[in-house]
Amino acid sequence: MRLVIVQYAGDYAEAFQRLAEEGSENYYAQKYSVDAVTEMRKRAEVESLTVICCITPKFEDVVLENGVRAIACGFTDKINSQKLIQLIAQQNPTHLVMRATVPDVFKWAIKNKIRTIAVFAESVTKTWRNKIRNYFFAKLLNHQQIEWVGTYGITSSLLFKEIGVKPDKIIPWDFLLETNPGSLLPKESPTGLNTLKLFYAGALVQSKGVGDILEAVAKLRERHISVDLKMAGKGEEEFFSERVEELKIKDSVEFLGMIATSTLENKMRDSDVVLVTSRHEYPEGFPLTIQHALRTRTPIVASDHPMFRTHLKHGVNSMIFEAGNSVALAECLEKLISDSALYHNISVASHSTWYELRLSVKWAELIDRWLDDTPESKQWLFEQRLASESYNSKQS
Repeated sequence: MRLVIVQYAGDYAEAFQRLAEEGSENYYAQKYSVDAVTEMRKRAEVESLTVICCITPKFEDVVLENGVRAIACGFTDKINSQKLIQLIAQQNPTHLVMRATVPDVFKWAIKNKIRTIAVFAESVTKTWRNKIRNYFFAKLLNHQQIEWVGTYGITSSLLFKEIGVKPDKIIPWDFLLETNPGSLLPKESPTGLNTLKLFYAGALVQSKGVGDILEAVAKLRERHISVDLKMAGKGEEEFFSERVEELKIKDSVEFLGMIATSTLENKMRDSDVVLVTSRHEYPEGFPLTIQHALRTRTPIVASDHPMFRTHLKHGVNSMIFEAGNSVALAECLEKLISDSALYHNISVASHSTWYELRLSVKWAELIDRWLDDTPESKQWLFEQRLASESYNSKQS
């Protein structure tokens, strides 16, 4: 068996080496993911295992100490599907795990009769502009050569079903490994608030609503509400730093860069609000930021992105605003901090929401069961389908 795993971004080689040297995780379950691939390489039937990362700063091709070949494609803007196919073909795979939505690769796998599964962390954007693309992509995923379509979370699974992927092929999976959300008590609305402490973690790009956050901060300041915004992540730092200067809110905004995952929940707990502001065009799965915030019981203010709607309810376990509307975002924040009962009730609801999101299937187990290919593992996969009765309550 020659296994190739293709992921949209990241740097498997860097992550493996950093974690091997006792470095910290850049995101939750990164060590779990890296170690899972190492364990797959140890399988007796696996002759070779290659991880290909598409969006990377430069091209690199190395074989690591764990025997995994790591290829960084060096695509800095968008994926060159033909070059990606060449790199995959050079590995002469018998089995292919696609963690990126690249239709041309699925076409190639079908044409060459490569055993393939999809294990998506991202979703698809369901707009009229993407209607035709989604239709044909669903047809590809429904082809018998694509054996399973793993999707991150129930909401993403339902969206793939809506665009036409057969629910008999979809298997929802989860990243979180904890069995409970911890023991933190619900938060009270900060009394005598001098400064509203906001926290954002994610890519610093416009499609994640970063510009909308900055404009909302400026609007709050116009209403004489002092703000302390901390933003963790990387991306278009220079652009947004200039925007901060233009809006004259430099003393209210701090860019933290990448932070250790082990510090993330402490920073959320120390904040008054966690922001999740993705615009509709951003292909969200279900952000780990939400999962972390629910554990800390810090109220969430989120956009009305389609991937959030199933589980986040306005005024119940979060505050929801119209994506891309900085005025609506500022109004949501002002409403939340001025209503102590609302703030407390949202904090109380966070742990029950966390439990609702939990799924039994973890992404590495999904791949392992597929590779195992025994009657027992085939039956296990069959029982995890979105079409099975076990998901009825989560789809309501």
